[in-house]
Amino acid sequence: MTELATVSATCLNQFAMDFEGNYHRILSSIETAKLQGSKFRCGPELEITGYSCQDHFHESDTILHSWEVLAQLLIHVNCQDILIDVGMPVMFNDVTYNCRVIFLNSQIVLIRPKFILCDDENYRETRWFTAWTRRRQLEEFILPQLIVTATGQKSVPFGDALLQLDDTRIGFEICEELWSPQSTHIEQSFAGAEIIVNGSGSYAELRKAAHSLTLCKTATSKSGGLYLFNNLRGCDGERVYWKGSSCIVFNGTTLRLGQQYSLLDVEVLTASIDLTEIRNYRNSIRSRTLLAAAASPYPTLRVNWSLSSKARKMTFPVAEIFCTPEEEFARGPALWLWDYLRRSSASGFFLPLSGGVDSSSVAIIVYSMCHLVVEHTVSRLHMNDEVLIDLRKILKNQDYVPTNASDLCHQLLTTCYMGSENSSEETRKRANDLAAGINSNHLTVDITSVVSALITETKSVFGGKTPDFSGTRTENLALQNVQARSRMIFAYFMAQLCPWSTGKNGFLLVLGTSNVDEAIRGYFTKYDCSSADLNPIGGISKTDLRNFILYAAKK
Repeated sequence: MTELATVSATCLNQFAMDFEGNYHRILSSIETAKLQGSKFRCGPELEITGYSCQDHFHESDTILHSWEVLAQLLIHVNCQDILIDVGMPVMFNDVTYNCRVIFLNSQIVLIRPKFILCDDENYRETRWFTAWTRRRQLEEFILPQLIVTATGQKSVPFGDALLQLDDTRIGFEICEELWSPQSTHIEQSFAGAEIIVNGSGSYAELRKAAHSLTLCKTATSKSGGLYLFNNLRGCDGERVYWKGSSCIVFNGTTLRLGQQYSLLDVEVLTASIDLTEIRNYRNSIRSRTLLAAAASPYPTLRVNWSLSSKARKMTFPVAEIFCTPEEEFARGPALWLWDYLRRSSASGFFLPLSGGVDSSSVAIIVYSMCHLVVEHTVSRLHMNDEVLIDLRKILKNQDYVPTNASDLCHQLLTTCYMGSENSSEETRKRANDLAAGINSNHLTVDITSVVSALITETKSVFGGKTPDFSGTRTENLALQNVQARSRMIFAYFMAQLCPWSTGKNGFLLVLGTSNVDEAIRGYFTKYDCSSADLNPIGGISKTDLRNFILYAAKK
């Protein structure tokens, strides 16, 4: 029987600075990988701290707590007899690097810093980290005393190197290095690295999941090899959603593909492959063999460990299925809201519902969140499932059992139509119909008297002059804006009082309804309903929202 190498990629929903929670999720992924027969577990970028710690990365406590978590992992009984790769910040010679730490049986093998940092779009890595520029060089890193006490190990190689195992050679790249025009895996594969590991923090964009898989497939189809892409999932405290979609790619084909949007905090992908197929594939590409023969030597560390065994069945390619753009709108912002809600101690959401496309889209996204939560929990009612535990904590009801999305939506979403004497019956009806359709806790408030009081008060200020809608453009805009801003005040006022009105403690998170077109053009009223705690459609255009509404109506 042919010996097969068995490895695991992971996807974790981590939270910034939640060292205890992050530790338990990492440990859970290691335990799951071992149960699946894996000999090597790798994980996402900065999984120990969470990616979005921002300026906390400047604090020495963040580095210290990272080492404390690593120490627990190093000595844990379930972290033995498996090669493990985790992501954390490391300070070396008074410079902080974004690193991978690889260890086996309580001994750290290598600390590998990130070579290429990302400063595009929402990324600002050079604010907190420095790129390692000494390629193919290793230095001695003196380990903190707490690691010495835990393991007896005093130092470890720090820098750029490959790991030579008994049966294969492993190389590493970190997130942006895959997207770079000169990706790290190219030189490493020429130097004999048959397995490339990528710990990544890649956030969701439309169609980005398919693009990142294409990069992994291209890397291995041109150079051969096994590529393990490990990504974060969920909202870890920022305004982005980590997209998941970890994968294992082998010689250009996809063996494992993680869920694009999911409520799972821990997802482990395991595959078993024949290493000789990598060698045969590479040797058949004659242009590649010429380049590999001319490659310069690469620092290599010897590790007495094998990924191969005879107890596994070979893993075969799987279908590549991705969400449509409309499905991404329904799932991505919805799960971002869920992560924010469960980690905020809030009791639900408050949404000013005008009957227009924007606020209706937000309401449907919350309903989609409820649908995903119910779909996840109904099959896990007899398990110690984290989603059900969080849901009961939010509702402050330890016996609550979700039955359908409509019932849960009534528990979590309060909508409110804030009309005035200038509001139309048509918008009121649309808001009422949508609220009834999703079964939100719907309220109606008339803000006419509040607006009138503000207008009346201007008489004493402006010598008896009162603005009028039929007056100048200045008067008209001022009156429109004071109505809009009154709604924002009402929204926050009611969000605080709604739980109190039913005899409960807590507060509601106010949802905004401003789309990306309004933000880009500046075409909105400052401090109206665009001012909120969260805005799940802030990155979506009006055109896409209309398509999403049509999609939701059919669903």
